[in-house]
Amino acid sequence: MLAGLLFATLDAVDRPDRLAATLPFAGATLIEHQARQLIAAGASQIIVVVGRLTPELMGALNRIGRRGVAVDPVRGAGEAAEKLHPLARLVMLADGLVTTDATVAALAREGGDALLVTPGDGAPAGFERVGGGMAWAGIARLDPRRVAAVAAMPRDYDPQSTLVRVAEAAGATHVALPEATLRDGHGIEHTAQALDWRGRRIVAASVSAERGWFSRWVVGPLARLIVPALVARSVPGAIIAAVALALAVLGVVAIVLGWERAGMLVGLAGTLAFAVGATLGGLRDEPGLARVHAWGVKLVPALCVLALARQTDLATATHTAFAVAAALIALGGIADRAAGATPMNWWGSAPAFLLIVTVFTLLGWPLAGLVLAAAYATATLAHEVETLRRQP
Repeated sequence: MLAGLLFATLDAVDRPDRLAATLPFAGATLIEHQARQLIAAGASQIIVVVGRLTPELMGALNRIGRRGVAVDPVRGAGEAAEKLHPLARLVMLADGLVTTDATVAALAREGGDALLVTPGDGAPAGFERVGGGMAWAGIARLDPRRVAAVAAMPRDYDPQSTLVRVAEAAGATHVALPEATLRDGHGIEHTAQALDWRGRRIVAASVSAERGWFSRWVVGPLARLIVPALVARSVPGAIIAAVALALAVLGVVAIVLGWERAGMLVGLAGTLAFAVGATLGGLRDEPGLARVHAWGVKLVPALCVLALARQTDLATATHTAFAVAAALIALGGIADRAAGATPMNWWGSAPAFLLIVTVFTLLGWPLAGLVLAAAYATATLAHEVETLRRQP
């Protein structure tokens, strides 16, 4: 099993009434963001070393517990050792660490002791020096015996720093921190202003990591522009869902009333709003709302395409467009289910198909757009099937 070790002991430099771990970050608190990353990496237990139980920290721990994991606040290494399963794989994040999901997931893999490091010369503030001229970059994979070893030491030792030293002495593997991750906002901070800056960088990095050309080149730039402002203003995810739903309904109604071009554009806007809401829901650790937005991203294109096909068939007195639209939805739905965890960037998706149909509708060729999107969905599904066949 995987367990996570977090720290909430240091006060914020610019807000001494708050722990750095409870400072606002990406729509929640920093420690909630760290816990979300550990849970996404597979952690079923979160141990938090606390200096004092403030109301903000207690609220954050309660919210983390609602994710279905065991949350154990402890006062030091001794209590942490008692809570840990002896066969657990432990991932430790530094107090005040900001990093990407992929970086946490990389250290959460199977293996022995490992420290994420970067060259000591020019290392950012807060990175602790270790052997070989390197500096610890805030993430460690540890054997539970390291925690027991620290528990046997004097209680006035700093548990986080001592754990790093014990792991280093035990021959922990050094895992190099990629330069790109530093540029994405990786660092250790204890001020609200610095956390706000790094939060914006992490938001941008998380959006850029989305797979698929539509997510990377359409949703990505839009989310990087909008999400930080939404987070700063604490805009509820339900408001975003309501706006997206209103746009979707307005778009479908406009298509049915004969304003196909305007309706497709508004429907595409509703799809983008749902996509941005899904990104924000993931950052805020709101799985329910994130699922609602994710379903909106899939359903709105289908409704818009069906409404457009109906209008096209009414104008031509045939059923060709509706048949093509039905095939597009079926092929696209199966392709979405078959995509797996690592889809290729060129593969299609529901919003990508909608964008193609919208462009051709604006040009006055809605049926051609439907046919091209259906062919794209067919190519995507065919390649997915071949990819699955090659897997062991």
